[in-house]
Amino acid sequence: MIVRDSRPPAVAGMFYPEDTNQLREEVRDYMSATPVYEALGTPRALIVPHAGYPYSGPVAGTAFRLLAETGKEISRVVLLGPSHHLSFEGLAYSGFEAFRTPLGTVPVDSEAIDRIRSLPQVQLLEGAHFREHCLEVELPFLQMALQDFRIVPLVVGSATPEQVAEVIHLLWDAHSLVLVSTDLSHYLDYETAQALDAETCRRIKDLDFVHIGPADACGARALNGLLCEADKQGLTVHTLDLRNSGDTAGDRSRVVGYGAWSLD
Repeated sequence: MIVRDSRPPAVAGMFYPEDTNQLREEVRDYMSATPVYEALGTPRALIVPHAGYPYSGPVAGTAFRLLAETGKEISRVVLLGPSHHLSFEGLAYSGFEAFRTPLGTVPVDSEAIDRIRSLPQVQLLEGAHFREHCLEVELPFLQMALQDFRIVPLVVGSATPEQVAEVIHLLWDAHSLVLVSTDLSHYLDYETAQALDAETCRRIKDLDFVHIGPADACGARALNGLLCEADKQGLTVHTLDLRNSGDTAGDRSRVVGYGAWSLD
């Protein structure tokens, strides 16, 4: 049951601008600077990175531009990403009725939460959301890409692909987008990261939910759950972008990998 008002932004001014106008302009720039994927339709799911905007924003923008151009019928976004601050079992939802960013308030889909909260792997755990950035940084992009939507924010702890897939299956309908928030390899040199991320990209495109681990993608548990359900539904994965922080805003001695994919 949703019991409280709205979750305030935890990383505004750190991962992305706190000023409303600056944030709106920055997100618009990331989205407009990306290619147009005219052959692709409305995505059923997106996989996007979640670092500070100067680092991962150019990559995330490719996915959200596609969503802005094709996602007019989407009214629910199921957000899944890893826990960076708290270890726990299963998937955690929040008791807040909305999440705030400098661009406004995004309502939580309480009916969707009620649909999954009785599952044994799903729990109310506010601590998992308190300082977590992986879902929050996607919200301004979603607010710029979609008109009227609700979110189901789920932080994924220790969970099997099948447990995550079960939750996705219950929430995925014609008007829902599943969005998995994950970065790829962490703190390798540029060439090593390129090779490892290319292999992870191959596995994502093959819907391989067995051989992607936390060293390959920090959101591996959420990602593998999506790939597990996508495999059952016979979906196709399209690579939109694959780069790392050495390509965007960092040096090449220790980089973090970023990728963007759409599934339909």
